[in-house]
Amino acid sequence: MTITQPDLSVFEAVESEVRSYCRSWPAIFDRAQGSYLYDEDGRTYLDFFAGAGSLNYGHNNPVLKRALIDYLERDGITHALDMSTTAKRAFLETFRDVVLRPRDMDHKVMFPGPTGTNAVESALKLARKVKGRESIVSFTNAFHGMSLGSLAVTGNAFKRAGAGIPLVHGTPMPFDDYLDGRTPDFIWFERLLEDSGSGLNQPAAVIVETVQGEGGINVARAEWLRALADLCRRHDMLLIVDDIQMGCGRTGPFFSFEEAGIVPDIITVSKSIGGYGLPLALTLFRPELDIWEPGEHNGTFRGNNPAFVTAAAALNTYWADGQMEKQTLARGERIERTLRDIVTEHAHAGATFRGRGLVWGLEFQDPARATAVCRRAFELGLLLETSGPQSEVVKFLPPLTITPEELDEGLRIVTRAVRDTD
Repeated sequence: MTITQPDLSVFEAVESEVRSYCRSWPAIFDRAQGSYLYDEDGRTYLDFFAGAGSLNYGHNNPVLKRALIDYLERDGITHALDMSTTAKRAFLETFRDVVLRPRDMDHKVMFPGPTGTNAVESALKLARKVKGRESIVSFTNAFHGMSLGSLAVTGNAFKRAGAGIPLVHGTPMPFDDYLDGRTPDFIWFERLLEDSGSGLNQPAAVIVETVQGEGGINVARAEWLRALADLCRRHDMLLIVDDIQMGCGRTGPFFSFEEAGIVPDIITVSKSIGGYGLPLALTLFRPELDIWEPGEHNGTFRGNNPAFVTAAAALNTYWADGQMEKQTLARGERIERTLRDIVTEHAHAGATFRGRGLVWGLEFQDPARATAVCRRAFELGLLLETSGPQSEVVKFLPPLTITPEELDEGLRIVTRAVRDTD
């Protein structure tokens, strides 16, 4: 693909230097459908990014688009704060019947605001309110959002530095295999909890991602997650699972923690819960934790009714049976085979891979190599991003609805991009 430099002058002149993704993909995108984006010159790009996990059902999914258009054309409510609406009722009924009841979950649903970090902030606030304690334990290489509370439980030094003030009341612990298997799981954590001289204030909660997306596609073992849940029970700490990027089927099941057989006290959900890329976030928690006073946590845009419409349509279309989970796991096996071949072919580069479902990472010893692979993939018509503390991991995050042919196309481009950068 021959790419001419588009005119980006207005973005460079007017938009803040904080802009990020556009620097990796110097194109002006105009439209999108399914697994593809198209720039204003008509060039086609296969999407292995999926809105950072916000587009699990692809771009402009026709079923969700039809539901949205019908709702807007009849002048359905767009903005309603937390008022009761027909769109919210339909979503709550669908979420209860399709997601919660089949999993024997009776969690209450809270709408904390439109974004993932809103969900995390409300989860942290609720845990502290319930337990009457300030400290929250998080894990190395965690990412939970960019607002101050979320940053306090995020590991990345660059993102934390952006806060401009001390980030307090968060304590990091080693994530699964952080110490390369040389130390038994949670031995340090539990020792600190049991030793009155450790200096660790009794935590209100522990927050964890089952797969650390931004942290480098670090996959927690099911047995590690079960041991963490047990530790929380024994030491009177709430377990919060941040399922913002890995939920909504990204790892196979609807919730990423299902494989481990655990049920968290609090769950944060966002990104693809809206189905269509529309902002929506949920904080789920056990009923006995619902001690909020009315209006104690609120927000102007927590009732995104168009997102309720597309969210309900997505649940009814893709989660009323078990087919989406089976399809995702099968697609993931296809990626795994390709990554195994790439790692074998490029053993001299010290490449490794890991993942679950339709989230995978290809790591190189030289961090610059991952960036080069993503740059070359873009030139060849594929959107990929990096992750990890040094951007050393090529991150695979295609739509769950990707076809086998589209997946194979993208994997061929990845294979070529790795060879071209050798």
